Amino acid sequence: MLPLASIAAAAVGPLAQTAATALTQAPRAAAIAETAGASFGDFLQQFSAQTVDSLKNGEAAAIAGVDGKASLQKVVGAVMQAERDLHTAIALRDKAVSAYQEISRMAI
Repeated sequence: MLPLASIAAAAVGPLAQTAATALTQAPRAAAIAETAGASFGDFLQQFSAQTVDSLKNGEAAAIAGVDGKASLQKVVGAVMQAERDLHTAIALRDKAVSAYQEISRMAI
């Protein structure tokens, strides 16, 4: 039988990770929400600029980690954020291409 402390730690671990992820993404979501009145093109332009910045931050953190100037935790966090942003950008691109292909197949 597992001790109560280990059961509680196992249950709280994923919740803590989810909360930490939400807290790190909250400022980004707020910045995107500010563009609610802007056009879709403006939103995509802002998102792509944020994604490029995230990729640059991940690359800079990786270089700082190799040089021994950054902690492993900071490097992993920055690289994982860059990876999430890249996957999101790729998914948006795929959806845009799919929508364009669907529109081009429509009969006029």
